[in-house]
Amino acid sequence: MSWIITFYTLWQMVEMHEMVPGKRFDRYHELGQHVFGEKLGLYIVVPQQLVVAVGLNIVYMVTGGKSLQKVHELLCTDCKDIRLTFFIMIFGSVHFLLSHLPNLNSVSGVSLAAAIMSISYSVIAWAASANKGIAHNVDYGFRSKTTAGTVFGFFDGLGNIAFAYCGHNVVMEIQATIPSTPEKPSKRPMIKGVIVAYIIVALCYFPVALIGYWVFGNSVDDNILMSLQKPKWLVAMANIFVVIHVIGSYQVYAMTVFDMIETVMTKKMNFKPTKILRFIVRNVYVALTMLIAITFPFFGGLLGFFGGFAFAPTTYFLPCIMWLSIYKPKRYSLSWWSNYFCIVFGMLLTVLAPIGGLSGFELLHRVASRHDGFSKLSSWYDVIMVA
Repeated sequence: MSWIITFYTLWQMVEMHEMVPGKRFDRYHELGQHVFGEKLGLYIVVPQQLVVAVGLNIVYMVTGGKSLQKVHELLCTDCKDIRLTFFIMIFGSVHFLLSHLPNLNSVSGVSLAAAIMSISYSVIAWAASANKGIAHNVDYGFRSKTTAGTVFGFFDGLGNIAFAYCGHNVVMEIQATIPSTPEKPSKRPMIKGVIVAYIIVALCYFPVALIGYWVFGNSVDDNILMSLQKPKWLVAMANIFVVIHVIGSYQVYAMTVFDMIETVMTKKMNFKPTKILRFIVRNVYVALTMLIAITFPFFGGLLGFFGGFAFAPTTYFLPCIMWLSIYKPKRYSLSWWSNYFCIVFGMLLTVLAPIGGLSGFELLHRVASRHDGFSKLSSWYDVIMVA
């Protein structure tokens, strides 16, 4: 269902990119300003875009660090264990260099490599799982033995799925790089690219989900590559591919944040657009996302939380609200029903998925257990879960 809904809303955004003759909406917030008004459009879209981009970058930091740690564990069995913190720092150090590339066009090569790596590790994930065969004592029932745990797990799963479809937040910027004329509008090659991308997404995601569950049941890890151990060289290679993928993906979303911050600082705060400003802004941003990732290195919880809180609005229902406002389809027509269904579904996702991501205060409990100052919160969590 999410695959269909997000394909539909992505098609809407591609269509709206040049809906005004002679004008292109090169940023998501520009489209929002056209629909909702100059100020309101900015206030509605920009904060959500920032949450999406920053949330993704934090998750990519955690993912990159965990994959590096997995490679170390597989290839250096006699080595001393190294904390995840240091692997996140190693991954983050790469971005102190790459973040100084000027714009999205500059990271196109990195993005292409990331896309190829995504396909590669997805194929390895389901192929290695199928080769392993069904795990001993596999259980296909609910992971939690309580009703509350099952419900929270369901909500978390919704957020994880929502997190998988995040291209809407940069689709305007990507389409803006495609030449456009009245005879050959950019939406034609763009929609072809979207169709190809979604076919690839289906070929990557669905086999991993189905085969992963068939092999491991409810014991499968949030990141299926963490559930695989053999063949070591292949699993290690897949994790290296993951690292390359999230390096490229981090840069794609970080560039949108850099653009927003630097625009505000130069146009609103009257800073001069110097190389020193760019150096400070980008390094501080990378350092902050790395610090947050070190503080909250919970892959599954982060996916569920950000999937609902950040991705559902910009991916599932904002494009539909804009479409209804602009094109005003006939009441009770197929377009009218389709858009309102997406809006209701997206709003439910926005509310329920973050609850699942926190898993009944499990995320808070993990943080609390690491800091003595939060011992009371940790105790309250135990009381709630027992109840």
